[in-house]
Amino acid sequence: MKLEIRPKSDSIGAEVVGIDLANGMDDGEFDAILDAFHAHHVLVFPGQSLTQGQQVAFSRRFGELEWHVHREFRGEEFPELHTLTNLDADGRPTGIHPGEGALEWHSDKSYMPRPSMATMLHALEVPSEGGDTYFADLHAAYDALTGEMKARIDPLHAVHSWEASRINAGVTLATEEEKADAPPVTHPLARTHPASGRKAIYVGNHASHVEELPLEEGRALIRELMEFATGPDFTTSHEWRKGDLVMWDNRGLLHRASLYDTVNEVRVLHRTVVRGDVPV
Repeated sequence: MKLEIRPKSDSIGAEVVGIDLANGMDDGEFDAILDAFHAHHVLVFPGQSLTQGQQVAFSRRFGELEWHVHREFRGEEFPELHTLTNLDADGRPTGIHPGEGALEWHSDKSYMPRPSMATMLHALEVPSEGGDTYFADLHAAYDALTGEMKARIDPLHAVHSWEASRINAGVTLATEEEKADAPPVTHPLARTHPASGRKAIYVGNHASHVEELPLEEGRALIRELMEFATGPDFTTSHEWRKGDLVMWDNRGLLHRASLYDTVNEVRVLHRTVVRGDVPV
């Protein structure tokens, strides 16, 4: 079967069929996938069966991979691969949702100098209900802003940090070691996509405040932009099926996980992340 890109909507998301990622991809397939990634922002590869090594190899075609700032989330054989699971060491459901901050809207690693370009999740086990991943299109949200708001945010910069992310999510606070690994960084509040040239609102749970504004005024602006960008006009969701590999573009999207029955259901995914460029 020949590689085929099937758009899911007029905005974000496309399904990629006709390729077995375990066998790798030739240059033509890679180019087609990269073009689709830039056009649709979220790609779904259904029915994939990948070892950890095969997922890492596929992910590396898109760039340098990075480890999780949480040392306990780094894989043993492949440190770049993080297992998201609600199972304990004996294979029993823990009743705990993995990744405490994942339920909040965020763009992966926006607290780094070079935030993530792409995130890839491969579903090994999925619950019968819940556990969906939601996406917000920050390009469309920026386009829908008033001219006055665009003029206001275009020259501004937000400060992002791992410490702020943990505080905003109300979860386990960052350790001193983690804060040293990911100190605060500053990025444009409206960033430009390096491939398409489109602007996007660049906020999320990792954003602390606006560099040029008084603290509370900047935080209020971030909350206003977040609420606008995650409204129903700009969001969609992916309902997971076993074998799905989903990759998305962090440079123009927010995402978040949703709840599921972590006591009676099982959800196991493998995660890899491709490092991006410095936002402008």
